[in-house]
Amino acid sequence: MHRWESIEAFIEVARLGSLSAAATQLRVSNSHISRLLSHLEHRLNTQLLVRTTRRVTLTESGQWFYEQCQHLADGFSHAEQQITSFSNEPHGLLRVSCGSTFGERYLGPMLTRFAQQHPRLSLDLSLTNRSVDLVNEGYDLAIRLGTLKDSNLVARRLADRNEYFVATPGYFAVHGEPQTPQDLQRHNCLKGSASHWWFCENGQRKELRVEGNWRGNSGVLVLYAALQGLGVACLPDYIVEPHIESGSLVSVLDHYRCHDAAVWAVYPKSRHLSPKVRQCIDFLVEAFENPDWRKY
Repeated sequence: MHRWESIEAFIEVARLGSLSAAATQLRVSNSHISRLLSHLEHRLNTQLLVRTTRRVTLTESGQWFYEQCQHLADGFSHAEQQITSFSNEPHGLLRVSCGSTFGERYLGPMLTRFAQQHPRLSLDLSLTNRSVDLVNEGYDLAIRLGTLKDSNLVARRLADRNEYFVATPGYFAVHGEPQTPQDLQRHNCLKGSASHWWFCENGQRKELRVEGNWRGNSGVLVLYAALQGLGVACLPDYIVEPHIESGSLVSVLDHYRCHDAAVWAVYPKSRHLSPKVRQCIDFLVEAFENPDWRKY
């Protein structure tokens, strides 16, 4: 029989003064409690309890042993409480990957607030427009933008995301406005990290390879080039909408925009998601539910 099970039965009998009460407390039979106590006394080679028809009392040895065991039980209970608290509280190193512009503007401030709430957590936020390999590169979580490719990762949608085809009024005055996505092939396209732009036609997503004499791996850099009138850019709503509203940029091909893109939290599959990842995702879901999240 398990050593701790015998001790636990002894503690309950000594505390309650009754085998039947201890059996009820531990949800076992009276006979099982009796066998546990007999096994314990046999192993210790001493009598711990005096059984009568009315109650159970401790011998002198039993009283001393009970006091020692009670300390062990209290310590075990405290250890259980501590490990439960430890396992539920985000702790350790949380490694997150995100694109540079979105990370600087939005994710960085959000995760800083999350880290402030959990002082036992260490945060490592890596901003790169490269799609990192979460498993092989040791990342817990990545924030990805747009339409996800098929993968073995788990994805949680955080927010909607729209992309606009834009250029300055002056650029369009000289080169004309494209009427179809294919017309973009006659324009100087300001490329970011991707060489293909997505559009929707007749309910289907399609991609178009674009060309141009300018490229930058940051949305802010692409925005700057577009504002200088260098060409047509494809930029997300959180970067470009203020400039469309002010009239410094003109949006074209609006009815070809895809509306199924989003901001995603992706992470490797796991039977038991760690508290730091689970609570970070929950925090981000709540943060992005705020309609003013773009104002951060």
